[in-house]
Amino acid sequence: HVAESGGVLVQTGGSLKLSCTIPNHLLEDFSRAWFRQSPGHEREAISCSSWSGERITYQNSVKGRATISRDGATNTLYLSMSSLNPEDKAMYYCAAVHRDRVGYDACAMSQSWYPYWGQGTQVTVSS
Repeated sequence: HVAESGGVLVQTGGSLKLSCTIPNHLLEDFSRAWFRQSPGHEREAISCSSWSGERITYQNSVKGRATISRDGATNTLYLSMSSLNPEDKAMYYCAAVHRDRVGYDACAMSQSWYPYWGQGTQVTVSS
């Protein structure tokens, strides 16, 4: 199963670092993506990373503020974001698809790509 952690309550201008792990699997086993959803809004993709980490995409609204990073020792994928504002308040989800299902080194900013989802971690930004 996919597990996220790191949800925070921060003030405007603050930052976050979310973690995504898949127990008993290596980072290179899955392409992954970060999504978020706030009440009354559709779930949207923020960023994705191919299983090798060589291909990373960011949504325009977070470009320059968000960074995906990897720790091979702990098989953890991170999403860091800075300059947070109240519009970043949402439940953040990590999603994954096995590299064998993808067939090549890629990721996508589409929910339908990902069969495995975490339960989400809450990010709240106060003004």
